[in-house]
Amino acid sequence: MTESRTAATKERLLAGTLTCLTEQGIAKTSARTIAAAAGVNQALIFYHFGTVDALLAAACQHAAELRVARYRDRLAEVGSLGELLDLGRAIHAEEQADGNVRVLAQLLAGAQTNPQLGPATAAGLRLWIEELEPVTARLIADTPLAGLVDPAGLSRAVAASFIGLELYDGVDPDGSATAFAALDQLAALAALLDDRNPVVRRAVTAAVRRGLRKGEKAPEPRRGRRSS
Repeated sequence: MTESRTAATKERLLAGTLTCLTEQGIAKTSARTIAAAAGVNQALIFYHFGTVDALLAAACQHAAELRVARYRDRLAEVGSLGELLDLGRAIHAEEQADGNVRVLAQLLAGAQTNPQLGPATAAGLRLWIEELEPVTARLIADTPLAGLVDPAGLSRAVAASFIGLELYDGVDPDGSATAFAALDQLAALAALLDDRNPVVRRAVTAAVRRGLRKGEKAPEPRRGRRSS
């Protein structure tokens, strides 16, 4: 089998796997259903990937690479935290319409018990986090959050939040809408962080620092001796 033909077959198997996950769910995704969706002999699954689990893991990574590449340029153009929230909402709407949220839900469900799918799903999520980290670092560099918020931690929080909201939307659309409305409010607050007025910036910085100090765990009070 030529190299180009091998690559084309693998691509068809990866696409067929994602189709099965979207339309049938992980419980009904098998060598037979994947081969049918890809239009190939199911023996090719084992020839190219070894096992169905290995193919699922590869499809998980493949899906994440496609999704990150699709939004890379738009993420690079984001100029504020508010714009990042707006883009997150747009990404959610597009991914929902394309059926990719259903794929994510199935992969996350399967990762709970599948020893191969767990690391692959985590690796896929890391692709998003790695893409978000330089964006968040750039956005907070000239705000009162600089030096107070860890860009890596914030990127993980943003990725986890939107993944959670995507899945939440499938079971409680009204609740998800309320959550997204709260994000709109956060976007308005985030605009304050971009205010160039020195008085406003000092006030916001002081408020952020006070909030962080309050969030630190206070030492537990010592217990006195009980009287006999």
